[in-house]
Amino acid sequence: MNESQNIEYKQTWKDEYLKWVAGFANASGGKICIGFDDTGKAVGLSNARKLMEDIPNKIVNYLGIIADVNLLQKESKPYIEIIVSPSGVPISYKGVYHYRSGSTKQEIKGSALQQFLLKRLGKTWDDLPCENATLSDIDPDAISYFFKKAASCKRLTNHNGKEDLRTTLENLNLIIHGNKLKNAALLLFGMKPSKFFPSVSFKIGRFITSDDDLRYQDFVEGNILQMADKVMEILKTKYLVSPISYEGLQRIEKLEIPEMALRELIFNAIIHKDYTGAPIQLSVYNDKLILWNEGRLPDDFTIETLLGKHPSRPFNKNIADVFFKAGFIESWGRGIAKITNGFKNEGLNIPVFETTMGGIMVTIERPDNDKKSNIQNNVPDNVPDNVPDNVPDKRQISILQLMQANNRILLKELAEMLKVSTRTIRRDIDKLKQMNKLKRIGSEKGGYWEILEKNFIS
Repeated sequence: MNESQNIEYKQTWKDEYLKWVAGFANASGGKICIGFDDTGKAVGLSNARKLMEDIPNKIVNYLGIIADVNLLQKESKPYIEIIVSPSGVPISYKGVYHYRSGSTKQEIKGSALQQFLLKRLGKTWDDLPCENATLSDIDPDAISYFFKKAASCKRLTNHNGKEDLRTTLENLNLIIHGNKLKNAALLLFGMKPSKFFPSVSFKIGRFITSDDDLRYQDFVEGNILQMADKVMEILKTKYLVSPISYEGLQRIEKLEIPEMALRELIFNAIIHKDYTGAPIQLSVYNDKLILWNEGRLPDDFTIETLLGKHPSRPFNKNIADVFFKAGFIESWGRGIAKITNGFKNEGLNIPVFETTMGGIMVTIERPDNDKKSNIQNNVPDNVPDNVPDNVPDKRQISILQLMQANNRILLKELAEMLKVSTRTIRRDIDKLKQMNKLKRIGSEKGGYWEILEKNFIS
């Protein structure tokens, strides 16, 4: 039998193999067979009886655990079998932690070690106390915002938001050791969470032709409970298009990406982020959005697991609990299903999920620009083709509509959507400025459009 996740073969015993024993104990347990080559062929042991005395003592003395050590025979050749059970507490060898993964042993370091130790203790990173934080670091307005949301969804029945700050946080299980604020408390309700955790931000960037063609960007900071609202507002006003159409005389503006599904994706990124890593990043391109947050799936999850029916296993359980009480998420692991159904219901391709670069990346395909360019066809029919000099024509109204949907839209993008040259767009914009309908605020690269008269696009 070949080596596997639960079986390791060694020809002779060396004390360094205690690392393998610790690795099995820290994983799902396993078996070490001494007296076999790597292919599983018995080669025997000349000092088997002495090792039967030494190995159990060394396991106890160095690792603090007990393993079953048996002297057996195969093909008349003696060998030793060490059966290691999974440990409920972390096991180290000389201060170093090891873990059995697949058929190899790995040394656990850095943030992976921290997460491993917390998991074995039944805790998550947001459970830890923030040593230098006090109640003065908590924003009362964020607390009020939470209770307003919680009341509207009726998920808090025994809190009225009138308790003192300490009692409120204790009731939300956000105080530990009697008086220490948990990391989660500062992330959720802190006046300035970045004071304690530098990566608490959400980066949004607009790219055109390539990743080095960054045209403008935004950084959303502050508490994570209100972060999604801020991100959505910026996306709707600066980065995404809400094509305008008419049903009879009723004007319809609908975000190009299903809004509830997009909000759910943002919630997921915020809740399941590893806050010891890099900021959340959302890159907006002409044809797609790419959302990435540092973090990882639960140990026994794959992308396929995530896309199917699965239990809720939050990376940050305290944060997830507050988001649930605020009515932002469910507690049944239905978030991904809500996202995929949101795209399917709009006839759009579902986002692509993948694990990469130490995090989770979601690629969202933007609707065809041809659909967005149809906006000029939705101009009310009562706008004549030949209009007075001080009244915008159909194409100029389309320009104003697109600018209202995205006040940082580029001339090149307008030309592509309206299927005309950039020179034509520039000429139309000059006319709109002369008619006092439009104004440019700031530079061509970093500024935005301000519509001065909206009668023609309402």
